[in-house]
This record gives sequence, C-alpha cells and structure tokens, in this order.
Amino acid sequence: MFAPRLLFQVLLHVLFEHAVGYALLALKEVEEISLLLPQVEECVLNLGKFHNIVRLVAFCPFSSSQAALENANAVSEGVVHEDLRLLLETHLPSKKKKVLLGVGDPKIGAAIQEELGYNCQTGGVIAEILRGVRLHFHNLVKGLTDLSACKAQLGLGHSYSRAKVKFNVNRVDNMIIQSISLLDQLDKDINTFSMRVREWYGYHFPELVKVVNDNATYCRLAQFIGNRRELNEDKLEQLEELTMDGAKAKAILDASRSSMGMDISAIDLINIESFSSRVVSLSEYRQSLHTYLRSKMSQVAPSLSALIGEAVGARLIAHAGSLTNLAKYPASTVQILGAEKALFRALKTRGNTPKYGLIFHSTFIGRAAAKNKGRISRYLANKCSIASRIDCFSGMGVAYVGGSGADYLSSFYNDGNIFRQQQFTYLKVPTSVFGEKLREQVEERLSFYETGEIPRKNLDVMKEAMVQAEEAAVEIARKLEKQEKKRLKKEKKRLAAIALMSSENSSTPEECEEASERPKKKKKQKLQEVPQENGMEDPSVSCSKPKKKKCKVLISDLEETAGSTIIPKRKKSLPKEEPVSDPEAAANSRSTPKKKRKLSKEEPISSGPEEAVSTKSSSKKKKKLQKLSQED
Repeated sequence: MFAPRLLFQVLLHVLFEHAVGYALLALKEVEEISLLLPQVEECVLNLGKFHNIVRLVAFCPFSSSQAALENANAVSEGVVHEDLRLLLETHLPSKKKKVLLGVGDPKIGAAIQEELGYNCQTGGVIAEILRGVRLHFHNLVKGLTDLSACKAQLGLGHSYSRAKVKFNVNRVDNMIIQSISLLDQLDKDINTFSMRVREWYGYHFPELVKVVNDNATYCRLAQFIGNRRELNEDKLEQLEELTMDGAKAKAILDASRSSMGMDISAIDLINIESFSSRVVSLSEYRQSLHTYLRSKMSQVAPSLSALIGEAVGARLIAHAGSLTNLAKYPASTVQILGAEKALFRALKTRGNTPKYGLIFHSTFIGRAAAKNKGRISRYLANKCSIASRIDCFSGMGVAYVGGSGADYLSSFYNDGNIFRQQQFTYLKVPTSVFGEKLREQVEERLSFYETGEIPRKNLDVMKEAMVQAEEAAVEIARKLEKQEKKRLKKEKKRLAAIALMSSENSSTPEECEEASERPKKKKKQKLQEVPQENGMEDPSVSCSKPKKKKCKVLISDLEETAGSTIIPKRKKSLPKEEPVSDPEAAANSRSTPKKKRKLSKEEPISSGPEEAVSTKSSSKKKKKLQKLSQED
C-alpha cells in the first residue's frame, strides 16, 4: 500500500505600490505558481474573471503627499519603510515558510526577505498579476476613482522628479562633465578652423606659416595684416605686441617684402578677416571656459585636481559618469580608465594589457623612464582613487549641510565606523591639502625609482595632511564668520533704513500740515520784522518776493547818491537817532501804509500798482538820502 501524497500548497500574496498607498492582494492556492500564468493572461483584461483569481487583503493609504514621497524614495532605494513593515507584519500569515510574496522590484524584494524573512519572487506570473492590478486598481479599492488615482500619480511624479533633481548628488559633477566635453570639442573645432585660415590666407602670404606656429596668433596676424603690401615699419610695434617677440615681428616684415604669394582682391580679404575674427573669438572663449573649469574643479574635486591637474581629473570624472562612480572604482580600474578598447583587444588576442589610460596625460608618466612607466601609473592610479574618495565623501558636507548628505553617506558606511563618521564631520570644508600631499608622495616615488631614495610612509604623510587640513578649515571658518558678520551688519542697516522710511510715510496728514505751516509762519514773522527795524513800513511787503525788491532799491539808491561814504548799516540807526526835519514828508510816509491796507481790503493788488508803489517809495528814499548827505 502506498501512502497518500501530500500536496504542499503555497499561499501567494502580491505587493502593489501606488501613489495613494500600499495594497496587499492574495491569489488562490495552487500547487505550482507557474500554473497560474495561462489563467492570468486570459483574464487580465476582464475584471470579472480577474476578481476570481485576485482579491484585496489590505490597503494602507498614505497620510499625506510628503509621506507618499518618502515611501516612493524608500522603494526606489530598496529600503523597507515603516509603513510597509507595519502592513506586511499585520496582514501576512505568521507562518513565513508557507507565504510567497510577489514584488515588482527585486531590490525591495531582497530588502523584505532580509529584514522580515518572507520569501519574495519577481517576474513571470507576478509581472502579469501586477499588470492586471495596475489596470483595475481603482475598481479593487472602494472609494477610489480613476480620476483621483491619476491625479495622485501626477502629483507624486512631479514631487519625486523635483526631489531627485534637487537632491541629485551628481548635479555639480554634471557641470564639469559638460565643460570638459565642450572644451575638447572646441579644441577640435579651433584646430580645424585654423587650418582652414592657414590654407586660405597662405595663397596671399605663404611665408607667415613658417614664422608663426600658434593657431590663435596666426589668425590674429591674418586679421591685422590683411594685404601684405600695406605692411610697413609703422606697424612693427603692433606686430611685436601680437607676436610677443621682436625677432618674429621683424621676420614677418621682411617676409612680406619678398613674399611669393599671389595678389588677392579686397572682397577676399574681407572674408578671410571675418573668418579669422570668428576663430579668435572661439579661442578667447576657450580660455574663459578653461578658467571656469578650473574654478569648478577646485570646488568639487580639489584633491584630485591638485594631484593630476584639472583637465585630467575632469576627464576621469566625465568618463566614470560622476565623482561618486569614480570614487567607487578600484585603483586597477582607474589605471586603465579610457583604454577599454585596448584592454578587450588584448584579452581577445591574449596580448599584453594596457598599462595606463587617461592618466597617461599627467606629467608623472611622461617624466618616468620607460621601464618605470607601468609602476608609476599603478602608483598614481592608487593615489587618484584615494583623492577622489576624499573629495566625494568630504565635500558632501558642504553641498548638503544639515541632513541629506549625512544620510547619503550612511548608506555607504553602514558598518557604523566612528572614525569614518568623524572624518566626514571633520572634512566639511573642501581643501586641496590632501591632493598636495599625495602629489608629494608621487614625486618622492619618482625620485625613488631614479635615485633609490626611500620615500616617507603614507601614515606620516596623512598625519601631516590632517594637521594642515585642520588649520585650513579653521582659517576658512574665520573668514566665513567675518563675511557673515558683515552681511548681518548690512542687513541691520538696511532694515533700519526701511523702518525709518516706513515711519516717515506712516505719519498722519495733520502732522504733515502742521510741519508745512510752521516754516510759512516763520517767513511771515521775518517779513513783518524787517520794516519795523527800518523804522518805516515798505509797501512791497505784501508782494511775493519782497526781499529781492528791497535789496534792488537799496542798491540803486546807493549808486545814485553823490556821497559814497554812506554805509548801509547806518541807515537803520539814522532815523532813530535824528528826528526828521520835514513834517510833511513824515506825514506822507505815515499815510502810505493806510492806503495800502485799504487797497488790500477792497481788491487784490495787480502787478501795475506794485510797480507804482515801489517807484514812489524809491523817490522818497532818494530825497531823504540827499537831504542827509547835505546835512553831513
């Protein structure tokens, strides 16, 4: 008798991540999961048939859009979020061996299997089930419509993309990659265009090619000389400025006099000069781009640029894809980076593998002897790998102050090494000290290969570098503090000025009227005091500009008087000290203001009466001054 066969049935669950939350679905129990594949393929498009195979076990919605973004980031990085952990531990059976969890991403499946112990599966029938769930998800969850699900997906997609762009670790590296690529392209284009200028202008002045070798200088000279027959001794100084060499300028002048080139028309010269100016502008832009690249490399990878130079370091970063990728490479990969074709050709033909790639352009390999080129390239690649790691994991504290930089670093250093964490917090300010020390080590290694002088140990060099880096960090921190203090002072001054302006503008209209009335009252008081001091009232007081008219009258009186010894100051005191001899004149002088007052009460004074009153007063003053001069 045979014993009955026991079928081991597996309970299959599927995890589905949506923009609105996590969904856990269960499938009917079968002996083999592969048996479900033809059934699922048939009923994916039919909702009724799909319900017979799949049923919703649990749904965990996200509390907010921020929570949805955090869960999306966790799933993309292969990290089990607390919401996902709670869902799986709550709704999955306790017997983990009988449960098979289907997931769409292998990374999150490996994390779940490692942390929670559930067996995970991807691909095959799981992909078909997830395709059907994605199609009918709004029908599986109660209260969820197709429109709301689409809106949630659109919002999460925008926020996820924005966060990826904002917190992209390689966002500064991209500027370096584009700059070095454009620099290489400009070098090729400038060489091509310069050869075209040499051929074109060489028909007219072929001897200039032998005198001048530099492309940019040749284009400047072609633009300056133009027709060689017009070149004379007067332009010798300008030639010296362009060539930076008096002998070359003299040679160009002599060659122009005995040149074998053909004559060229004016329109051809115009075209050659125009094209030469374009090439010159391209070369000037190339210099400015190189300056920009140097500044970016000193900020992003100061150690690497100090070790092998800005151009070679930028090419290494561009070839690796980012500074982070370059830091992850071993030294053996950095050594042959850029020589992949030669490497695979050597492996295919079983020949000698290449000894160096892009690092060949550094000066160290060229200075080494032929037998030591491979040794120095291996040593240099080792130091480049160290420098790239220092730049990558120390400069991140500057790019991400206060959070995501440390989180990103912890993903690399999960072992919790305290020294590495302290090193990260210590090297927040990028410095080129380590690159300079590594360069000194390569120099010592070169001298060791040539002379046999034993170089210093790496431990001693790194201790010196740490001390110097600490001093540099303190100095930079002081400068930053000073700049911050200056900025705060300027901000305080600006805020005080804004507050003062706002207080002036916020004053009440009554205060403004009082402030405007006060100077008017003072002016009226002054105008009233002036005739009282003179001992007589002037009818010109009521006019718009009485002071100017009074001064003009006094000046005209002084000019007309015969006695030039009379001082204007004595006029004020004379009527007070001596009585007026003519009583009729005094009576007339007293009667004039009364008439003026009557006129001002009855009707406004026009410009004609003002002139008449001023002439009468001037004639009376003339008579008084004449009488006084006769008495004296």
